[in-house]
Amino acid sequence: MAIRGVLFDKDGTILDYWATWVPINRRAALWAAGGNDRLAGELLRLGGHDPLTDRVAPGAPLAAGDFLDIAQAFAAHPDVEPAAEELAAGIERIFCEGGAAHSVLIAGARETLVQLRRRGLRIGLATNDSGAGMEASLAAHDVLDLFDFCAGCDSGFGAKPDPRMVAGFCQATGIARGEVAVVGDAVHDLAMGRAAAVGLNVGVLSGTSGRGDLEALADRIVGDVTELVGMAEFRG
Repeated sequence: MAIRGVLFDKDGTILDYWATWVPINRRAALWAAGGNDRLAGELLRLGGHDPLTDRVAPGAPLAAGDFLDIAQAFAAHPDVEPAAEELAAGIERIFCEGGAAHSVLIAGARETLVQLRRRGLRIGLATNDSGAGMEASLAAHDVLDLFDFCAGCDSGFGAKPDPRMVAGFCQATGIARGEVAVVGDAVHDLAMGRAAAVGLNVGVLSGTSGRGDLEALADRIVGDVTELVGMAEFRG
């Protein structure tokens, strides 16, 4: 079955994860720590972000989780006073503000989206960021109107790896699941694709995951989204 639609992850796939999220992660941890630098470093580690190297572990809450996953990781520290629900609200606010201030597109990502649309492919966005965070981080980059479907973790389709984001994309576009390609940098993305029985799972190495993290779930692995335009499956 031919590929007629592409459902993209956002962070690490469309947005440069490292340029965008390292400063945001640090701000969120410092806020949750009440301004205590030592505690903030420990919270970053709980979220999978090494404060010494700024590397983020593949699949960790700060790499692939939603804001509640991150809040729960922070709240597990005995020195953190706010409950996870309170932390989640503050983290979402910081993510929205930080996304607007720091977001950087993967080089060539917008041009790739435009080219795929010109070939007649329908494109969607599925992120574990909130809907407001998604819009805040992409508003300045003139890409939101290129998507036929956008879903955040609070948009009513669950959070990845829940397959309901794929179902929502299919319903919005009239495309069968077997005609969809899922493109993402995390196991969460590709596990969603597998659970939804999509036609193609494409892993990208532009985010927090390496080839070894993705190969068990990926049908193809590329360096970044710009390589999609050269793949036979995306020629429309």
